[in-house]
Amino acid sequence: MYTLYGTPGTGSCIIEIALQRCGVEWCQVDACSWEDRVGNEALARINPLKQIPTLQLPNGSVLTESAAILIHLGLQFPASGLLPEEPAQVIRGLVYIAANCYSAIGIIDYPERWTDSPDAQQHEQLISGTRRRLHRAWEVFADQFAEQLFTPAQVPNALAIMAAAVSRWAGGRDALHQSRPEFARVLAQVDAHPNVAPVFARHWPS
Repeated sequence: MYTLYGTPGTGSCIIEIALQRCGVEWCQVDACSWEDRVGNEALARINPLKQIPTLQLPNGSVLTESAAILIHLGLQFPASGLLPEEPAQVIRGLVYIAANCYSAIGIIDYPERWTDSPDAQQHEQLISGTRRRLHRAWEVFADQFAEQLFTPAQVPNALAIMAAAVSRWAGGRDALHQSRPEFARVLAQVDAHPNVAPVFARHWPS
């Protein structure tokens, strides 16, 4: 059985959708680094950074990083449609989000981790500059990857799931509505897909 460490409203929703698509047995342990959760000690034992999502495989090995987990599952379960037969561009897009978007959100959420200064004004400047950079990164993503998000049967692939989730944070989706409205509508289609919508509704109840 797969064991997914995560908590509501986080990137663990991405892997939850992927595991469902793969049709495997899995369970979830409620854990995160910023709140007291029942699974925090267990998470720290297998991932010292206590990052989520973390996925423990049936053989006991551990995978971290959303992009790496999605690539692994897509390769292990090709019938899931998480990765296409020629996966290079989807893999590129997954790494792009991890490097340019996920990382920027970490700075926005925890600026104190990225500067030695305790000055609140400097923290705000760091947040503001990083947010600008993040929104520009989403524009580039929209321009380069809009055609890479669906299977031939119009089912969202791994890249679509990750983009739809991560763009919800730090004003990314609102910025895309302004600068790339057509792409924002594509992400809304991902949100509404039957594979995605129930999980998002649990993580972000309206």
